[in-house]
Amino acid sequence: MKIRTATMADLAAVTAVEAACFPPAEAAKEDDFTARLGVYPDHFWLLEDETGALVSFVNGLVTDEPILRDEMYADAGFHNEQGAWQMIFGVNTLPEYRRQGLAEQVLRRVIEDAKAQGRRGCVLTCKEALVHYYAKLGFVSEGVSESVHGGAVWYDMRLTF
Repeated sequence: MKIRTATMADLAAVTAVEAACFPPAEAAKEDDFTARLGVYPDHFWLLEDETGALVSFVNGLVTDEPILRDEMYADAGFHNEQGAWQMIFGVNTLPEYRRQGLAEQVLRRVIEDAKAQGRRGCVLTCKEALVHYYAKLGFVSEGVSESVHGGAVWYDMRLTF
């Protein structure tokens, strides 16, 4: 398996994997990904299997804002390539590929790249059941988020370098 960054040609695959991973109220739509890929394709990390099929990916913009706000999901204009924080919008792995360490492999690459790019760290939100998962990668819970994305309760998580 290999990890690479995205191009607009990945739009359909990214949209399909997202739809398989998140409930409709939380999943980004094709229009969202079109905008994101048009502005920050290098901040999509795609993991492909031996056949070249997309099985896992992580994406998110870069900003100087320290908190991941709901508005960022829908507005690629928040991206600032020189920003201090790598936001992580989604960690996606197809259900049949889960529990094999693939998401962790992609996340470790995101963290490595963010460090190499001189970022201050990475920020994400997650549901309570996943706080421990991200903690093992060094993320620290900052408590319940102000996010109301998809009508769920989220926790702010930060990894500072």
